[in-house]
Amino acid sequence: MAEFLVIRIGVNIDQLAQWIVVDDSGACCSSPVIGNLNEAAIDIGDRTVIVLVPGAEILTTSVDIPIKGGSRFLAALPYALENELAEDIDRLHFSIGIRRSNGRMPVAVVNRERLKQWIECLTEVGIQPISMIPDNYGLARIPDTISMLIAEDQVMINDGADIELVMQRIRPGAALAAIGVIDDIESNQAASLTMSRNVLIYCEAKNDEQYQDDWLLLRNKTESVTVNLLKDSVLSQLALTVATGTGINLLQGDFRTKSEYSKLFRPWRYVAMLLLALGLVVIATKTTNYYLLKQQETNLKQQFEVQYRQIVPSASSVNDPAGIVGLLTARADTSFRSSVFLQSLEQLSKAIKQNKEVHINAISYRAGVVNILLTAPNISTLDNFQRVISKSNRFKASIQSTDQDGEKVSSRIQIQVNEI
Repeated sequence: MAEFLVIRIGVNIDQLAQWIVVDDSGACCSSPVIGNLNEAAIDIGDRTVIVLVPGAEILTTSVDIPIKGGSRFLAALPYALENELAEDIDRLHFSIGIRRSNGRMPVAVVNRERLKQWIECLTEVGIQPISMIPDNYGLARIPDTISMLIAEDQVMINDGADIELVMQRIRPGAALAAIGVIDDIESNQAASLTMSRNVLIYCEAKNDEQYQDDWLLLRNKTESVTVNLLKDSVLSQLALTVATGTGINLLQGDFRTKSEYSKLFRPWRYVAMLLLALGLVVIATKTTNYYLLKQQETNLKQQFEVQYRQIVPSASSVNDPAGIVGLLTARADTSFRSSVFLQSLEQLSKAIKQNKEVHINAISYRAGVVNILLTAPNISTLDNFQRVISKSNRFKASIQSTDQDGEKVSSRIQIQVNEI
């Protein structure tokens, strides 16, 4: 399971930072830590780094531009937001998220110089985050629910749809009035508009005591108000959400992080080392076997040459032992076949001398087998002719077919070496 080190920096980068280790399922793996950024860098190890930056310095909103994402969309984006921008668009950096089901595209806008300052401060201590996300995106969006997180002097708020922003030095009820959920915290006029809205609030115990009057009034103007006290710190709540992939990464366009392949492959380094070692062993084994086989081949060639020159002293070249053996085998086979044919004819002549009434019509020889077509006066003479050939036990004769030809018998006899 992948682990993330989530670091939250303040408005003043020189202030102490907070960090915590979480996994990709949204579970905390450590307690929050407060310290300098160089101390946070020590805890990175093999973990992926996510940095939360102050949402109060970033415009987080959404737009409805009927253009698919791409260069045309980014070109049209500043003009779609011009009524909300207080600075020259050339001084601003625009980042986009994933288009929502209602067709609107979430957008985060930050001053370019401010983003550069954050990146430079992190780089100085060796921190290279995979993403930098406005911290208010750590407040989860729940459909049909107003979510609020009250911490320090600010209120993070979203309506579960398209409103996501941070307000400073404002009471919770006034924050709801600012986004139009209620018209006035001291008025009952908007109650009919808000009865279907649920409000979920996260805060520390001191804030719960401080805003008791707000909770009472909000319960009168909304369907339900649920107050959850933070058990640990604000960072614990925010980190769990961003670790699951929520939020807009500011590191886009000119600020896109360059892939560090060493970090990508770091979790696999031991597997890679084992595979490399296995490859080296296989190569070494095959190289050794090849060398030994070549040595064996050389020794066999030398032995063959010695033996062959004893048989053929005048031989000029013994570079191809396999070819020489093949030639000798062919010669031996030819000599054997010639011997078989001549010996079978010799045995056949003996059979003719003893059976002069037999007339040979045709003789053929192939693959060590002699086929004879003959005519005999009767079956008895044919049987005697067969027995004479087989009498030597060197050959065996077998009658393959017989036909009555008038008063005589036509037959085909097959002669071959007796292997018994």
